[in-house]
Amino acid sequence: MRLTINGTPRDYTGDPAQPLLWYLRDELALTGTKFGCGISACGACTVHIDGKPATSCVVPMSTLENKAIITIEGLSDAGDHPVQQAWAAANVPQCGYCQSGQIMAAAALLKAKPKPNEADIDAAMSGVICRCGTYSRIREAIKNAAGMGSTTTAGAR
Repeated sequence: MRLTINGTPRDYTGDPAQPLLWYLRDELALTGTKFGCGISACGACTVHIDGKPATSCVVPMSTLENKAIITIEGLSDAGDHPVQQAWAAANVPQCGYCQSGQIMAAAALLKAKPKPNEADIDAAMSGVICRCGTYSRIREAIKNAAGMGSTTTAGAR
């Protein structure tokens, strides 16, 4: 099977039932995509498949023929995607475990809706759980990345 990961064509000949998450982490050493629950409930493993967010822990490799996958490592070579910059400016991460999933979900949202409203943000981010509760900083960062929010950082509150 042929697929593209972070712009690099790949041939996969392994178990067709293997979840994408384990191919990324174990075979390609792309460990930014995190394992959280294994049942698509937490969103820590969110990646983009053909531009849409997907939880990689439940996506079998057999479904990825000719698909383009982007992980957190592929979002920006320099780590300067607008969402990544907004995340740093708002001091979003606390423990950081869910943050790659949060960033990937937010990037997909802003690509689909460059100026999302509150309901759009709630819907797009509802699939990624933050155990530390940094939701207000996540919301602030999304609005800042969209050019809609304040530039006040969470640390300055």
